[in-house]
Amino acid sequence: MPRPERIEYENAVYHVMNRGRGRQMIFHGDDYYHAFAGALSEAHRRFGVLIHAYCLMGNHYHLLLQTPRANLSRIMRHINGVYTQRYNRLKDSDGTLFRGRYKALLVEDDAHALYVSRYIHRNPIEMKKPKVERLEQYPYSSYPAYINKTKAPDWLETKFLFGLEGSLRRYAGMKRFVGQDIDETTESLYQKARWPMVYGGESFRNWIYDVKLPEKSAPEKAALVTNTPSLEHVLSSVGHYYKKTRQELVTLRRGKGTQNMPRNVAIYLCQEIAEKKLREIAPVFGLSHANSASYVTSRVRKRLKEDRALGRDIEGISRIIIETVT
Repeated sequence: MPRPERIEYENAVYHVMNRGRGRQMIFHGDDYYHAFAGALSEAHRRFGVLIHAYCLMGNHYHLLLQTPRANLSRIMRHINGVYTQRYNRLKDSDGTLFRGRYKALLVEDDAHALYVSRYIHRNPIEMKKPKVERLEQYPYSSYPAYINKTKAPDWLETKFLFGLEGSLRRYAGMKRFVGQDIDETTESLYQKARWPMVYGGESFRNWIYDVKLPEKSAPEKAALVTNTPSLEHVLSSVGHYYKKTRQELVTLRRGKGTQNMPRNVAIYLCQEIAEKKLREIAPVFGLSHANSASYVTSRVRKRLKEDRALGRDIEGISRIIIETVT
């Protein structure tokens, strides 16, 4: 399956994260942290990226970036590439450093971005073995600058988050906000095995769906811009569209000529949008083997090539999913 493309546009905001290959350490001391900070500074000067928050952990990093020039891919090639070169010089090693492609979560530039910044800044203490007792003690994060404990580097743009926080006493307000526990919605977002590509309100997700992804198929759009829906959410959406009960969708009917297209669509969308594995889908629909579910999804894909009505059905169901998933 080809990897999904990045959604890039002017002034987009992203939470970017990457880990060392095999979860190996990518920062071994001050020289390494400073080398990475140097790569951030260069990216700011060369590509105009606005860096709103960062946290550099032992084997991974978190960044909250904004791209006035719609050039996230170019920015990240520079940051990861330059740091890998400097790491290898410092460590007297060679080869790749990161596990692969970085994760990038497109974030609505409102309170959602503020919640993401809190998640980023709380990383040093949200661990089984916290790195510090108090967040302001962790030096490799933008948090100390946001509470006026250290001077912000010239490449750190603090006005954006201070504006979202909205407190007249900006340092105290940010300390109070970050000191609170991560909200349940944001926490559940990052607990997923696979991040969604967009985090924001319904109108923002729909804007991405309609304006930024006009040529994508409905399942591709829904998979990109929603938090990954549950299997039950897909069943509910298909049932609502076709006016079928859950039992009608999951019941296997045998016999020559027997066909339940709403059921087949549900199986198809459980794989395409909910990103469930066939071995997870099969037992829900009374199928004894993943190959049976694969057969159904293959038939739906084949029929989509010639059945416009079915295509409209799947488009309509995908819209229900994107508008109702939380």
